[in-house]
Amino acid sequence: MAAGPEAARVSRPDTEERAYLAPSWKLTWWRFKRHRLALASAAVVLLLYLVALFPEFMATQDPHFTDSRRANIPPQRVHLFDGWMPAAPYVYGLEGKRNLKSRRVEYTADESRKLPVRLFASGHEYDLLSLIPTRIHLLSVDGQGSRVDNIYLLGTDRLGRDMWSRLMYGTRISMSIGLVGVTISLFLGILLGGLSGYYGGFVDMAIQRLIEFLRSLPTIPLWLALAAAVPRDWSPLQVYFAIVVILSIIGWTTLAREVRGRFLALREEDFVIAPRLYGCSELRVIFRHMVPSFMSHIIATTTLAIPVMIISETSLSFLGLGLRPPVISWGVLLNEAQNLQSVALASWLLLPGVAVIITVLALNFLGDGLRDAADPYA
Repeated sequence: MAAGPEAARVSRPDTEERAYLAPSWKLTWWRFKRHRLALASAAVVLLLYLVALFPEFMATQDPHFTDSRRANIPPQRVHLFDGWMPAAPYVYGLEGKRNLKSRRVEYTADESRKLPVRLFASGHEYDLLSLIPTRIHLLSVDGQGSRVDNIYLLGTDRLGRDMWSRLMYGTRISMSIGLVGVTISLFLGILLGGLSGYYGGFVDMAIQRLIEFLRSLPTIPLWLALAAAVPRDWSPLQVYFAIVVILSIIGWTTLAREVRGRFLALREEDFVIAPRLYGCSELRVIFRHMVPSFMSHIIATTTLAIPVMIISETSLSFLGLGLRPPVISWGVLLNEAQNLQSVALASWLLLPGVAVIITVLALNFLGDGLRDAADPYA
């Protein structure tokens, strides 16, 4: 009877055996799971990219709709209790009165009118993924009695545009510009850094001098020069790709230096010499044999580079050198808040900056977790 459990104990691999038998990606995942902050950050980043994929569904109103009667409405609070009793979510209707001293319209909650908040309710029409026409939104309100009766989770700007809806649309541009820009930088960094470390000699010297020249240029004047070269009559799509190229030109140098160092250390290893003797091309040796050997490090570096791209785009757009209206990005939204009078009268215009901070922190924590898990044998 004792032989059964003993045999089962021997046949079942323990933790140490599983670590020796598991592939590298599984070891990396086990190590990453122990980093709780990185896991939470990964969930936040995934949520942000879901918002970037479906901003029309997340928006409550048309982000381009303007109405002077809705200017500078403060953020509304969604109520979940009616007194002390739980109730279905609702917001109060708004009543606007002109302040005779400041000559500004001030909005107060009219507690006699409760507007129920509905999930997956009908709203303005849009094309889901630019393919499927629909009117379903995540949130909407019933019983709109006036032009100002609606749900304003983050208030409105000076033109009466809903800030929540504009923030959702801005997430698509700001998150995608970071992803696309890092993809281009990743390709340039691996290609040029790999060629520099693989060949050495004149190729290495030429690429390193180019990197040193780009890194010696002051960042802000370089942004000013490249952004000034973008014609003012270009369409928003052309400006978008121009900004991506500008950020990619600046961002590939650091990764190229790191890849060069790795290649200098790996090019004399047996697993690199063998395919060269077999007759494989240089590009195949680089991308098929050398790059996968430190792919985890590249993933961690890429994750840490995305927030740099997001901050760069936000800075350019905030200074008026990047994306311009009617394009909506976090930088364009913050450009509305650079007027001190606007901030004093409507401080909620700074809320897109909170989105930038949360995104950058989440991506940095995620990058730290990936970097810690990059060497699962440590």
